[in-house]
Amino acid sequence: MNPQVNIASDLTITVRRVIFFVLSLGTALLMLYLVHQTLAVTIPTIIRITILGLFALTLPWMVVGFWNAIIGLLICQCVKDPITFILPKNMQVRDTLPITSSTAILLCIRNESPARLLRNLQAMLEDISQDQLGSFFHVYVLSDTNEVSIAEEERASFEEMRKNWSPQIQITYRCREDNTGFKAGNIADFCQRWGKDYDFALVLDADSFMASSAITRLVRMMQANPRLGILQGLVIGLPSTSPFTRLFQYGMRLGMRSYTMGSAWWQADCGPYWGHNALIRLHPFIKFCDLPVLKNSSGTPYSILSHDLVEAVLMRRAGYEVRIYPQEDLSWEENPSTLTEYIRRDLRWCEGNLQYRNLLTLPNLRLVNRYQLVLAITMFLGSPAWIFLIFFCTIAYGLSVNPSALVNIDYLSNLLIVTLLMWYLPKITGAIDVLLQTSKSKLFGGRWRFCINLVLEMVFSLLMTPITWLNHTIFILGLVFGKKGGWSGQTRDDHSISVAQAVHQFWPHTILGLGLSSLLYFKHPEALPYGILFFGGLLFSIPLVVITSQPWLGRFMIRNRLLSLPEETIPAKELLPLQLSALQVSENTLHNT
Repeated sequence: MNPQVNIASDLTITVRRVIFFVLSLGTALLMLYLVHQTLAVTIPTIIRITILGLFALTLPWMVVGFWNAIIGLLICQCVKDPITFILPKNMQVRDTLPITSSTAILLCIRNESPARLLRNLQAMLEDISQDQLGSFFHVYVLSDTNEVSIAEEERASFEEMRKNWSPQIQITYRCREDNTGFKAGNIADFCQRWGKDYDFALVLDADSFMASSAITRLVRMMQANPRLGILQGLVIGLPSTSPFTRLFQYGMRLGMRSYTMGSAWWQADCGPYWGHNALIRLHPFIKFCDLPVLKNSSGTPYSILSHDLVEAVLMRRAGYEVRIYPQEDLSWEENPSTLTEYIRRDLRWCEGNLQYRNLLTLPNLRLVNRYQLVLAITMFLGSPAWIFLIFFCTIAYGLSVNPSALVNIDYLSNLLIVTLLMWYLPKITGAIDVLLQTSKSKLFGGRWRFCINLVLEMVFSLLMTPITWLNHTIFILGLVFGKKGGWSGQTRDDHSISVAQAVHQFWPHTILGLGLSSLLYFKHPEALPYGILFFGGLLFSIPLVVITSQPWLGRFMIRNRLLSLPEETIPAKELLPLQLSALQVSENTLHNT
């Protein structure tokens, strides 16, 4: 199929992208000018260029997030119906549009708890069944499990589920003997065996959960738009009892809507694909989205870890649209339960994103897609840039007899304030969106409680950010010197981190934070509060990791309605079959108040 091109729509998208590029480039240049003015004229040229170069590496994600958030907030507040403003007309379909396409639901798993998988899948199938749409869906449980005991339990459990649901909804379980290509290889194996039998595939991770209405909305939109190759649903975090998860996904929830709405405005048909909770059109996916094989310096082939963006780029190169539905729509995932688990997942993404450097020269890619690949790379390269900036600037400032000979203090204060504002703006715009709507504020516990929670999250984010920067830096240096990353399973259940475990993993953070803090304290104590804003998380990394993993703190948060998501105020009926601990504790708390 050769998709038809809408010239008028393409012109509008081009204008939007030019506007966004000009705004982003202008902001980046202004920030670099501010850094240039902050540095004293006596600074040697080589040092000035180094500092400007490092700061430039930190800017892409910061500037893009800044303008995504502003544009998204303007759309959410000034446009009567943001969805109709963002999506093309042929995706604005009614819920009554008949479903005629066949969809394979792909549940990709590896060494996961079968009980959790069965719970989520059972609830999803019951929801689909109630809508009497089971005949249009076929579930494929695609297992890469290599632990024998788990594989045996999986096989028995899903066989029983298959019997229980047949013939209403078909379920197929398959376990590969080796996980060549990781998750992308898992899906590729499905495509080779069964892909030609279906129109679409709904890709789910082990921690995914989607309501029937969210699934069928994606299907209806893809049916209505034959140019649509990938449709990503907006994913939100499931309510959790873990303190870390509650803190992390509270901020993520605030920044997500305005950020995603703003990015959808200019990315449009070159939108994101996150690899789960998304619908793909199988024919072009099979034909055009086969991942290239990469080779290291010694010529040894290796698999792409972060496959999702690459598949989106290849789909767009083939002439098919990749879009996101930028509105919360009963589509969930579980976030990591501790900072250690979060970092483990993040480092896997780090390695995958850095592989994109080998794909920048792929032929016939759209300019926007090349930009997205570069942006994904700088997402993690910005971390060592921040660490080196913090280290060298603090050392230079601390050892200087006269700091005013190094920097213009007035400009430095302005630079710090503007940088922090740009960091936090996606969350600030989300907060403004909530505070301006009484109904939405009530879902977050009311305006006063919401503001308290916002401050808690921002302090947590300020502490957590430099910790992840240093982890990225250490990991990237390891990759440079030949250390291998890889793909491992996650510990999804709530669990506490002992002091000994935290010390073992985060002693480098503590030593660096202690050293930088001590230098400023003894040499220039007036600068210490400013330094703590940027490296305080390193100093307090061990207690932060331990405290945010404690179950008692999670229970305290729920009882006092701290960092509660809207689902904890008014639980979605689709979540009730999951019997989530956070919802049960929250419901008891609400009944007792």
